[in-house]
Amino acid sequence: MSHAAAQAYLHTRVSVMSTRLFGPGELAELIELSLTELAERFGLTALTDDQLTNRGKSRAVAQAVVQILLSELTILARPVTATERALLMAWGRKYALFNLKSLIRGKLYDLDQREIRENLYDLPPSVRLSHQELFRAENVLELLRQLEQGPHALIARQAREAYEQRREPFTLEAAIDQRYYAGLARQVMQFHDTDLQPLQHLVGTLLDRENVQCLLRFRFAYRLSPSETFYQLVPSSRLLHRDRLLELVNLETFERVLEALPAPLDALLAGAANLMDVQHRLHSYMAAEAQRVLGHSPSGVARALAYLILRESQLRALFALTQGQLLELPSHLMEVAVGLTDPVCPTGVAAFA
Repeated sequence: MSHAAAQAYLHTRVSVMSTRLFGPGELAELIELSLTELAERFGLTALTDDQLTNRGKSRAVAQAVVQILLSELTILARPVTATERALLMAWGRKYALFNLKSLIRGKLYDLDQREIRENLYDLPPSVRLSHQELFRAENVLELLRQLEQGPHALIARQAREAYEQRREPFTLEAAIDQRYYAGLARQVMQFHDTDLQPLQHLVGTLLDRENVQCLLRFRFAYRLSPSETFYQLVPSSRLLHRDRLLELVNLETFERVLEALPAPLDALLAGAANLMDVQHRLHSYMAAEAQRVLGHSPSGVARALAYLILRESQLRALFALTQGQLLELPSHLMEVAVGLTDPVCPTGVAAFA
């Protein structure tokens, strides 16, 4: 297949898949459905399995939505060039890192293998870790050293060095996240022509969102120093470049950081009282930017990545909705969980959740 034909096929495939995204008002309608109706509509048969506990149903739904997302990722990655495929798969490998974090927590807290396995996603070969070898590792450091021999070597090395310097689980996980996003940014720089600008915009927005959240969490919840915080961030090609991040990490209050953000983030986050509120607004901002790329970009790979970002967000909302139903939460709490209503926290409570 020629490059032009492959691009036309990719654009068509993305457009067809985009019809699966929730339309305006659809999430609000889904809140009114029962578990049985949700199970029928989305093929989530585990929700009606009387042999499963609520915890078992929750795990089964989590696995199902991840399988849906990664199967669509696999389809989108087939007709593209090697460079395009590398970017899409690099984005999808976050799920292997979710499994890595579960393995690490299992080693840290001495959980048995059955309990660890229950918290792992079943992933396709293109993104999965070698679980069997990692299960046999005696501790976290040995686990990371084993990973250094494979495709996740850079992530594993940085995580190991962070853990050796500071034996705190959150710094280990932060190092994994930092290397993941740095790798994603590097992948974008392999593109040129009509692909580069929309990918820089999309991934730059993703990095801006993560940088704001991480900066606020590390500085004001974990009380890390400016230098320690800066080390965990990944400069963006869009708004939060290196020099701007250096300025922001040296500000002394949550409010001053929000005020010093560049447009449009300053207006977007004006008056946000806590990290939960910040995350909610940034989530909506990311979705709007991805929707813009999906609807208007001439780049097939940018549209594919934008679709995956939106699809992931909506599948997570579906998962949150099923959890709310399993827990029999009132409608107003489920609206918060799926992002339809702004979260409201009393002053001083859950400010940095």
